[in-house]
Amino acid sequence: MKFSKYDIEMMSHAISLAKKGIYTARPNPMVGCVIVKNNTIIGQGYHQKYGGNHAEINALEKTKNPNGSTVYLTLEPCFHTGKTPPCVDDLIKAKVKKVIIAMLDVNPLTTNKSVKKLQQNNIEVLVGLLEKEARELNKGFIKRITTGIPFIRAKIAMSLDGKTAMQNGESKWITGEEARADVQKLRAESDVILTGVNTILLDNPSLTVRDINCTQPLRIILDRNNRLKNQKLTVLTDKHKTLILNENLNSVLKRLGKMEINNVLLETGSILFSAMLKEKLIDEIIIYTAPILLGKTAKNILDLDIQNMADKIKLTQINTQIIGNDTKTIYEVIN
Repeated sequence: MKFSKYDIEMMSHAISLAKKGIYTARPNPMVGCVIVKNNTIIGQGYHQKYGGNHAEINALEKTKNPNGSTVYLTLEPCFHTGKTPPCVDDLIKAKVKKVIIAMLDVNPLTTNKSVKKLQQNNIEVLVGLLEKEARELNKGFIKRITTGIPFIRAKIAMSLDGKTAMQNGESKWITGEEARADVQKLRAESDVILTGVNTILLDNPSLTVRDINCTQPLRIILDRNNRLKNQKLTVLTDKHKTLILNENLNSVLKRLGKMEINNVLLETGSILFSAMLKEKLIDEIIIYTAPILLGKTAKNILDLDIQNMADKIKLTQINTQIIGNDTKTIYEVIN
C-alpha cells in the first residue's frame, strides 16, 4: 500500500505526540492522533494519562468541524468500553472521511473490530503506515497483551574488557555522569525495576528515578532464601514501594503480567542476569561501555558456562550512541 509523503509526515507527527505519554500512559499504550482537513491540521492530541481521554477524543475536542476530515492514528481506536467509552463511535459521530492507522490493536477486544465498524459506516480505512515505528512505541504493552508477561530490558554498565565490578564487588563508578543520567530515563520509562538480593545486600542501592518528574517504578527484589533481614536497607526504609518475592522467575513474570506491568528494567549482577538470559526471559540488553580496563580478576558480565559455539546467545544490534565518554549500545536478544 502506497502512502503519500504528506501521509508519512502526519503519521510521524502523531507518533511524536504519542511519545509525550511515555511516563504517564501506562498501563495503556502510548497513542497519538492528528486530524487534517484541506491539508491543514485542525486537531491533535495524545493519551495523556491512564483513565483519561484517549488520543482521538483529545484531538476531536480541539476540532471545530471534523466532518470530512482525515484522521491519523498510531493505534486502532478502541472498540470496547473500559475506563472510557469506545473511541471508534466518536470518530463515526464526527463524520470523518478517512482514518489512517499505523497498527491494529493487539487487544482481542478491539483487534480489527474498529476497522470493520468504521468501514461499515462508509469511512475509508488504511492500515500499516509507519507500523514498525508504532510498534516500537509500545513493545511492553504488545508483549504483555500477547504473551501475558512484560517486556524485559536489562541494563549493564561494563568496562571495555567486559567487567562489571571489581572482585570485592566495588562498582562505583564504571561509567560517567552522563551515562548515569541516561539510566534515569530508562528507569522513568519502566513500570518495575527488578533486581536480586545480592545486589541489594552488596550495594544498598535506592533504585529510584532522580531528576525526572514521573511516577516512581515499583522495585521488586528476588529473594528466594529470605535473606533480607537488615531493615536499614534503603529499599526497605524509604517512602517508595518495594515488593520482595521468593518465587521462581517464570512465576514472577506471570504475576507482573497480571498486575498490568508492561516494562521491566533489570538492574542486577551477573548471576540473575545470566539466569534470565539462560531462561530466555530477556528481550533487550542496553550496555553502557566505559573506556576503561579492569583486568582479569574483576567480575565478568556473564556467569554462564557456554562450552559449544552452537549454544551461543545471539543478539542483534539496534542502536549505538556516544554518551559523554561512554558508549550506549542496544541489543535485541534472539530468543
